[in-house]
Amino acid sequence: MSAPAHADKISMKVASSSADETYGWLGAFPSMREWIGPRHIQNLAAQGFTIKNRKFEATLGVPRDSISDDKLGLFKPMFAEMGQGARRHPEELVFGLLKSGFATTCYDGQNFFDTDHPVTDAGGAVTTVSNMQAGSSPAWFLLDTSRAVRPIIWQEREGYEFQQVNASNDERVFLTDEYLYGIRARVNAGFGLWQLAFGSAATLDATNYAAARAAMMNFKSNDGRILGVTPTVLVVPPALEDAALHLLNTETKDGGGSNPWKGTASLIVTPYLS
Repeated sequence: MSAPAHADKISMKVASSSADETYGWLGAFPSMREWIGPRHIQNLAAQGFTIKNRKFEATLGVPRDSISDDKLGLFKPMFAEMGQGARRHPEELVFGLLKSGFATTCYDGQNFFDTDHPVTDAGGAVTTVSNMQAGSSPAWFLLDTSRAVRPIIWQEREGYEFQQVNASNDERVFLTDEYLYGIRARVNAGFGLWQLAFGSAATLDATNYAAARAAMMNFKSNDGRILGVTPTVLVVPPALEDAALHLLNTETKDGGGSNPWKGTASLIVTPYLS
Protein backbone atom coordinates (compact mmCIF):
# COMPACT_ATOMS: atom_id res chain seq x y z
CA MET A 1 0.00 0.00 0.00
CA SER A 2 3.02 2.30 0.33
CA ALA A 3 3.63 2.22 -3.41
CA PRO A 4 2.81 5.57 -5.06
CA ALA A 5 -0.46 5.47 -6.98
CA HIS A 6 -2.64 8.04 -8.74
CA ALA A 7 -5.49 6.03 -10.27
CA ASP A 8 -7.86 6.83 -7.41
CA LYS A 9 -7.33 10.56 -8.02
CA ILE A 10 -8.99 10.48 -11.43
CA SER A 11 -11.38 7.53 -11.19
CA MET A 12 -14.69 6.91 -9.46
CA LYS A 13 -14.77 3.63 -7.53
CA VAL A 14 -17.92 1.57 -8.02
CA ALA A 15 -18.68 -1.73 -6.27
CA SER A 16 -19.88 -4.41 -8.69
CA SER A 17 -22.30 -7.19 -7.74
CA SER A 18 -22.31 -9.23 -10.96
CA ALA A 19 -20.19 -10.16 -13.97
CA ASP A 20 -20.79 -6.72 -15.49
CA GLU A 21 -22.51 -3.45 -14.71
CA THR A 22 -24.56 -1.18 -16.98
CA TYR A 23 -24.41 2.56 -16.37
CA GLY A 24 -27.69 3.82 -17.78
CA TRP A 25 -27.32 7.24 -16.21
CA LEU A 26 -24.23 8.24 -18.18
CA GLY A 27 -24.98 11.34 -20.22
CA ALA A 28 -27.88 12.49 -18.03
CA PHE A 29 -27.32 15.88 -16.40
CA PRO A 30 -30.47 16.82 -14.47
CA SER A 31 -30.21 20.58 -13.96
CA MET A 32 -32.39 22.87 -11.91
CA ARG A 33 -35.33 24.48 -13.71
CA GLU A 34 -38.22 26.65 -12.65
CA TRP A 35 -41.05 24.41 -11.47
CA ILE A 36 -44.02 25.22 -13.67
CA GLY A 37 -46.59 22.47 -14.05
CA PRO A 38 -45.58 18.85 -13.33
CA ARG A 39 -41.99 17.75 -12.73
CA HIS A 40 -39.88 17.07 -15.83
CA ILE A 41 -38.62 13.48 -15.42
CA GLN A 42 -35.45 12.55 -17.30
CA ASN A 43 -35.02 9.01 -18.59
CA LEU A 44 -31.80 7.53 -17.19
CA ALA A 45 -32.04 4.45 -19.41
CA ALA A 46 -31.76 6.43 -22.64
CA GLN A 47 -28.03 5.76 -22.90
CA GLY A 48 -26.38 2.71 -21.38
CA PHE A 49 -22.74 1.69 -21.15
CA THR A 50 -21.64 -1.71 -19.84
CA ILE A 51 -18.33 -2.50 -18.14
CA LYS A 52 -17.50 -6.19 -17.88
CA ASN A 53 -15.32 -7.33 -15.01
CA ARG A 54 -11.99 -8.98 -15.84
CA LYS A 55 -10.06 -11.48 -13.72
CA PHE A 56 -6.36 -11.00 -12.93
CA GLU A 57 -3.76 -13.01 -11.01
CA ALA A 58 -0.09 -13.18 -10.04
CA THR A 59 1.33 -16.41 -8.56
CA LEU A 60 4.66 -17.38 -7.00
CA GLY A 61 5.87 -20.89 -6.15
CA VAL A 62 8.22 -21.38 -3.18
CA PRO A 63 9.95 -24.71 -2.37
CA ARG A 64 8.67 -26.11 0.90
CA ASP A 65 12.23 -26.81 2.05
CA SER A 66 13.01 -23.10 1.83
CA ILE A 67 10.25 -22.38 4.33
CA SER A 68 11.28 -25.28 6.57
CA ASP A 69 14.88 -24.01 6.56
CA ASP A 70 13.66 -20.54 7.57
CA LYS A 71 14.70 -18.99 4.25
CA LEU A 72 11.56 -16.86 4.03
CA GLY A 73 13.66 -13.72 4.30
CA LEU A 74 15.10 -14.47 0.89
CA PHE A 75 11.64 -14.29 -0.63
CA LYS A 76 10.36 -11.22 1.21
CA PRO A 77 11.40 -8.80 -1.56
CA MET A 78 9.45 -10.87 -4.10
CA PHE A 79 6.36 -10.93 -1.89
CA ALA A 80 6.68 -7.17 -1.41
CA GLU A 81 6.97 -6.73 -5.17
CA MET A 82 3.79 -8.78 -5.65
CA GLY A 83 2.01 -6.46 -3.25
CA GLN A 84 3.29 -3.37 -5.03
CA GLY A 85 2.23 -4.91 -8.34
CA ALA A 86 -1.30 -5.26 -7.01
CA ARG A 87 -1.24 -1.66 -5.76
CA ARG A 88 -0.04 -0.41 -9.14
CA HIS A 89 -2.27 -2.61 -11.28
CA PRO A 90 -5.17 -0.09 -11.27
CA GLU A 91 -2.65 2.48 -12.58
CA GLU A 92 -2.00 0.29 -15.60
CA LEU A 93 -5.71 -0.18 -16.33
CA VAL A 94 -6.92 3.37 -15.59
CA PHE A 95 -4.17 5.32 -17.34
CA GLY A 96 -3.94 2.77 -20.12
CA LEU A 97 -7.65 3.30 -20.76
CA LEU A 98 -7.18 7.07 -20.73
CA LYS A 99 -4.41 6.74 -23.31
CA SER A 100 -6.67 4.62 -25.55
CA GLY A 101 -9.47 7.20 -25.43
CA PHE A 102 -8.72 8.54 -28.91
CA ALA A 103 -9.70 5.16 -30.40
CA THR A 104 -12.10 3.65 -27.83
CA THR A 105 -15.83 4.40 -27.71
CA CYS A 106 -17.75 5.64 -24.70
CA TYR A 107 -21.46 5.75 -23.83
CA ASP A 108 -22.53 7.99 -26.76
CA GLY A 109 -20.99 5.72 -29.40
CA GLN A 110 -18.15 8.14 -30.19
CA ASN A 111 -14.53 7.75 -29.17
CA PHE A 112 -14.02 9.07 -25.66
CA PHE A 113 -11.83 11.84 -27.10
CA ASP A 114 -13.54 12.91 -30.30
CA THR A 115 -14.39 15.94 -32.42
CA ASP A 116 -18.11 15.20 -32.81
CA HIS A 117 -19.84 14.16 -29.60
CA PRO A 118 -23.58 14.70 -30.24
CA VAL A 119 -25.26 17.19 -27.89
CA THR A 120 -28.80 18.57 -28.07
CA ASP A 121 -29.01 22.33 -27.65
CA ALA A 122 -31.73 24.33 -25.90
CA GLY A 123 -33.80 24.43 -29.08
CA GLY A 124 -33.73 20.66 -29.54
CA ALA A 125 -31.25 20.65 -32.43
CA VAL A 126 -28.35 18.18 -32.33
CA THR A 127 -24.90 19.76 -32.53
CA THR A 128 -21.43 18.27 -32.18
CA VAL A 129 -18.83 19.09 -29.54
CA SER A 130 -15.11 18.35 -29.48
CA ASN A 131 -13.09 17.36 -26.41
CA MET A 132 -9.75 16.84 -28.16
CA GLN A 133 -6.92 18.54 -30.01
CA ALA A 134 -5.22 16.76 -32.90
CA GLY A 135 -1.47 16.71 -33.26
CA SER A 136 1.67 14.58 -33.37
CA SER A 137 3.08 15.23 -29.89
CA PRO A 138 2.83 12.83 -26.91
CA ALA A 139 -0.75 12.95 -25.61
CA TRP A 140 -1.68 14.89 -22.46
CA PHE A 141 -5.00 15.08 -20.66
CA LEU A 142 -6.91 17.70 -18.70
CA LEU A 143 -9.54 16.38 -16.28
CA ASP A 144 -12.20 17.61 -13.89
CA THR A 145 -12.04 15.37 -10.81
CA SER A 146 -13.95 17.71 -8.49
CA ARG A 147 -17.37 16.12 -9.02
CA ALA A 148 -19.13 13.01 -7.72
CA VAL A 149 -18.84 11.48 -11.20
CA ARG A 150 -15.38 11.27 -12.74
CA PRO A 151 -13.96 10.73 -16.23
CA ILE A 152 -12.96 7.12 -15.46
CA ILE A 153 -14.93 4.44 -13.62
CA TRP A 154 -12.97 1.95 -11.51
CA GLN A 155 -15.19 -1.10 -11.05
CA GLU A 156 -14.46 -3.73 -8.38
CA ARG A 157 -16.26 -7.06 -8.22
CA GLU A 158 -13.64 -8.67 -5.98
CA GLY A 159 -10.73 -6.60 -4.74
CA TYR A 160 -7.08 -7.65 -4.63
CA GLU A 161 -6.75 -10.67 -2.32
CA PHE A 162 -3.60 -12.44 -1.14
CA GLN A 163 -3.96 -16.23 -1.24
CA GLN A 164 -1.71 -19.09 -0.17
CA VAL A 165 -1.63 -22.87 -0.62
CA ASN A 166 0.69 -24.13 2.13
CA ALA A 167 -1.18 -26.84 4.02
CA SER A 168 0.90 -30.02 4.32
CA ASN A 169 -2.11 -32.17 3.42
CA ASP A 170 -2.96 -30.19 0.29
CA GLU A 171 -2.78 -32.47 -2.77
CA ARG A 172 -0.55 -30.14 -4.76
CA VAL A 173 1.83 -29.57 -1.86
CA PHE A 174 2.00 -33.34 -1.35
CA LEU A 175 2.84 -33.98 -5.02
CA THR A 176 5.25 -31.08 -5.69
CA ASP A 177 6.59 -30.17 -2.24
CA GLU A 178 6.01 -26.55 -3.17
CA TYR A 179 3.94 -23.79 -1.61
CA LEU A 180 1.99 -21.32 -3.74
CA TYR A 181 1.37 -17.66 -2.97
CA GLY A 182 -0.73 -15.44 -5.20
CA ILE A 183 -2.93 -12.41 -5.69
CA ARG A 184 -6.32 -12.48 -7.35
CA ALA A 185 -8.84 -9.80 -8.34
CA ARG A 186 -11.90 -9.22 -10.53
CA VAL A 187 -11.89 -5.58 -11.60
CA ASN A 188 -11.98 -3.35 -14.65
CA ALA A 189 -11.80 0.27 -15.73
CA GLY A 190 -14.26 1.99 -18.05
CA PHE A 191 -15.04 5.43 -19.35
CA GLY A 192 -17.30 7.77 -17.40
CA LEU A 193 -18.28 11.19 -18.73
CA TRP A 194 -16.35 12.58 -21.70
CA GLN A 195 -17.48 16.06 -20.67
CA LEU A 196 -15.05 15.86 -17.72
CA ALA A 197 -11.99 15.14 -19.86
CA PHE A 198 -10.01 16.71 -22.68
CA GLY A 199 -7.31 14.88 -24.62
CA SER A 200 -4.65 16.57 -26.69
CA ALA A 201 -1.88 15.41 -28.99
CA ALA A 202 -0.89 19.01 -29.70
CA THR A 203 2.15 20.65 -28.13
CA LEU A 204 1.77 21.19 -24.39
CA ASP A 205 2.12 24.94 -24.19
CA ALA A 206 0.20 27.90 -22.75
CA THR A 207 -1.85 28.42 -25.91
CA ASN A 208 -3.13 24.84 -26.23
CA TYR A 209 -3.59 24.50 -22.47
CA ALA A 210 -5.71 27.66 -22.40
CA ALA A 211 -7.80 26.45 -25.34
CA ALA A 212 -8.43 23.09 -23.64
CA ARG A 213 -9.51 24.76 -20.40
CA ALA A 214 -11.83 27.14 -22.23
CA ALA A 215 -13.40 24.31 -24.24
CA MET A 216 -14.12 22.27 -21.10
CA MET A 217 -15.62 25.18 -19.19
CA ASN A 218 -17.97 25.83 -22.12
CA PHE A 219 -19.37 22.27 -22.25
CA LYS A 220 -23.17 22.22 -22.01
CA SER A 221 -25.80 19.66 -21.09
CA ASN A 222 -28.45 18.37 -23.48
CA ASP A 223 -30.75 21.22 -22.50
CA GLY A 224 -28.17 23.83 -23.46
CA ARG A 225 -27.11 24.78 -19.94
CA ILE A 226 -23.49 25.27 -18.89
CA LEU A 227 -22.28 22.20 -16.96
CA GLY A 228 -19.83 24.14 -14.80
CA VAL A 229 -16.87 21.92 -15.64
CA THR A 230 -13.69 23.04 -13.86
CA PRO A 231 -10.40 21.41 -14.97
CA THR A 232 -8.41 20.34 -11.91
CA VAL A 233 -5.81 17.76 -13.01
CA LEU A 234 -3.25 17.65 -15.81
CA VAL A 235 -2.01 14.14 -16.66
CA VAL A 236 1.16 13.75 -18.73
CA PRO A 237 3.69 11.07 -19.69
CA PRO A 238 7.33 11.45 -18.51
CA ALA A 239 8.27 12.99 -21.87
CA LEU A 240 6.10 16.03 -21.03
CA GLU A 241 7.02 16.40 -17.36
CA ASP A 242 9.37 19.34 -18.00
CA ALA A 243 6.81 21.24 -20.08
CA ALA A 244 4.08 20.54 -17.51
CA LEU A 245 6.23 21.74 -14.61
CA HIS A 246 7.04 24.94 -16.48
CA LEU A 247 3.38 25.50 -17.24
CA LEU A 248 1.97 24.85 -13.77
CA ASN A 249 4.78 25.58 -11.31
CA THR A 250 6.84 28.55 -12.50
CA GLU A 251 6.10 32.15 -11.55
CA THR A 252 7.28 33.59 -14.86
CA LYS A 253 7.17 32.54 -18.49
CA ASP A 254 10.35 31.63 -20.34
CA GLY A 255 10.16 34.83 -22.40
CA GLY A 256 9.45 36.99 -19.37
CA GLY A 257 6.26 38.15 -17.74
CA SER A 258 4.08 36.42 -15.17
CA ASN A 259 2.72 32.94 -15.77
CA PRO A 260 -1.10 33.08 -15.45
CA TRP A 261 -1.43 29.27 -15.45
CA LYS A 262 0.64 28.64 -12.33
CA GLY A 263 -1.32 26.45 -9.90
CA THR A 264 -4.38 26.10 -12.14
CA ALA A 265 -4.22 22.27 -12.01
CA SER A 266 -2.47 19.57 -10.03
CA LEU A 267 0.01 17.47 -12.00
CA ILE A 268 0.16 13.70 -12.43
CA VAL A 269 3.14 12.25 -14.30
CA THR A 270 2.69 8.56 -15.11
CA PRO A 271 4.74 6.12 -17.18
CA TYR A 272 1.54 4.27 -18.11
CA LEU A 273 0.91 6.91 -20.78
CA SER A 274 4.24 6.23 -22.50
